[in-house]
Amino acid sequence: MSSTISRAARTITKSIISRKQAEGAGATVYRSIGSAGLRDLDPFLMLDEFDVKAPGGFPDHPHRGFETVTYMLDGEFLHEDFKGHKGHLRPGDLQWMSAAKGIVHAEIPANNKRAHGLQLWVNLASKDKLSEPNYQEFPSEKVTLVTPEEGITIKVIAGESYGVKSSVMTRTPTMFIDVKLKKGKTMKQVIPESYAGFIYTLSGTALYGKNKHQSEAHHTLVLDNEGGDFIPVESLSDDCHFVVIAGQPIKEPVAQYGPFVMNTKQELRQAVADYQQSKNGFEGASEWVSSIRDKWSF
Repeated sequence: MSSTISRAARTITKSIISRKQAEGAGATVYRSIGSAGLRDLDPFLMLDEFDVKAPGGFPDHPHRGFETVTYMLDGEFLHEDFKGHKGHLRPGDLQWMSAAKGIVHAEIPANNKRAHGLQLWVNLASKDKLSEPNYQEFPSEKVTLVTPEEGITIKVIAGESYGVKSSVMTRTPTMFIDVKLKKGKTMKQVIPESYAGFIYTLSGTALYGKNKHQSEAHHTLVLDNEGGDFIPVESLSDDCHFVVIAGQPIKEPVAQYGPFVMNTKQELRQAVADYQQSKNGFEGASEWVSSIRDKWSF
C-alpha cells in the first residue's frame, strides 16, 4: 500500500450482477453500470465487459461529452475514427479516448478470435465537454505494473497503487486498478476519501471490503461513501481477478441520449443536431465511412 496512513476500510453496500445483452452489431456485453440496476455512479456512466467474435462489433457511431476507456483482456480490436486516427489493441493494451466535443468511430475485432475486454465511460465536467478530442494509448508493456509480493500482480491503469503511479492523464480524477491474486493473498487498495467507486469481478472468489462481502465473476460491488480511504481484499481462489475503479464525483446534472452525454436537455438536442448536420465538432461526419467497417460486412 502507499505511504498514506489508512484510517478506515470501506464496505460493500450493493452488489449488481452484470446481465448479458446484445449491443452494437452482433456483439455481446455484460453491463453493470448503465443497466436498470445501477443507472450511473457519478462520475461513471457505463461499464461493459465485452465478449465479441467476428462478424460482431461496434461499427461507425458517434460520441460527445465523455471519455471511453478500453482495456483489452484477450484478443485484438481495431479502432478508427473520422479524423484519421487508427489503432490496434492487443491483450493488455489500453486506450483512453476523450470524445469531448465529438468523435465518430468504429471498434471491431481484428480477426476471427475472441475479443474480450472492459469499456468504461467516464463523464466529463461541463467545462470539459466541448474541449478537443484526445487519445492516450498504451501498449501492454507501457502499462504501469507493480508486484508488492509473490502472488499479487497489479496493473495501474490510472491513479496509484502501492506507491506506484500511472502516467495516464485523467480530466475527471479517476483511478483504475487491475488486480490478480493467488489463493490466500490479501491486498489493500488506497482510495481517496472523496472518490466514489466500485469493484468489478472478472474471475475467482474473494472477500471484499470491511464487511468481507464474498463475490464471484460478473458482479459489480459498490463501495460506501462513509469516508474510508482503502478497500481490503482477500482471495479465496487461485484465479482471483478484479478491477478497482473510483473517481471524483462531478455533481452536475446528467442529460443522456445514447452516445451523447451533456448537462441539459437543450445541450443534448444541440449535440444530436450537430451530429446530424455535421457541425460544431462533427464536421465531415455525415460523409465518413470507416475503412474497417467493410472488414466484416456490417
